[in-house]
Amino acid sequence: MLLKPQLEAIIYAAENPISLDQIVPLVKDSVLAESPEIEAVEIRSRVRAAIEELIADYSSPAHGIEIRQVAGGYRMSTKPEQHDVVRAFAKSLKQPFRLSLPALETLAVIAYKQPVTVPEISEIRGVDSAGVIATLLDRKLITTAGRKAVIGRPILYKTSKDFLLRFGLKDIHELPSMEEFEKLLAASFQSDLLAGEGAAAEASSGSAPDDDSHVDSFDSREPSEPRESSEGNEAPAATERE
Repeated sequence: MLLKPQLEAIIYAAENPISLDQIVPLVKDSVLAESPEIEAVEIRSRVRAAIEELIADYSSPAHGIEIRQVAGGYRMSTKPEQHDVVRAFAKSLKQPFRLSLPALETLAVIAYKQPVTVPEISEIRGVDSAGVIATLLDRKLITTAGRKAVIGRPILYKTSKDFLLRFGLKDIHELPSMEEFEKLLAASFQSDLLAGEGAAAEASSGSAPDDDSHVDSFDSREPSEPRESSEGNEAPAATERE
């Protein structure tokens, strides 16, 4: 059996990004069947080369999906130019993943300042962020990173692998610039205003308003916009709305 079709099927079927270390044992027998004298190191190299060929194949404009490296593995995702049609389709099927503006602001601080403590986050945002931290932990977007070596030894927080998966990032160096993230927050705030106006209109017509205050949505299978490294940028100012 040809190697590339096997790799294509494995990457497609994987629920989460699958690494080269996970793939090699799955196709090792097939590679040995074709080349019995091949050594272990060469098997890994051949698998990597075949994956690179697949990536090149799917980069063609004839395909609406691509193979990307995300969170240390390979996964198939829709291309950015298909963003609008895929997002419309996804919204027609399920409720989107939502975060409130305070959660987005706190997540931004952690992403750009990690590892960071709750007091440091609260100082940057200007409000107590303990409640929002609990929400982000529950969503598995952040995780603990030990304790800071200061009086009281507060817990340090950093973004998680699920954060990379949710935002389609290979690593934190692919984070968008702070300017781009601020535009995202501004767009989210505007969406919240529109949602509030819609709820008011429903209330005046006798319908029960939607009590969902979360305004932004992300889907792990949605395409990503080009990212820029943002190390050293300042975290956005916050306005508490909880």
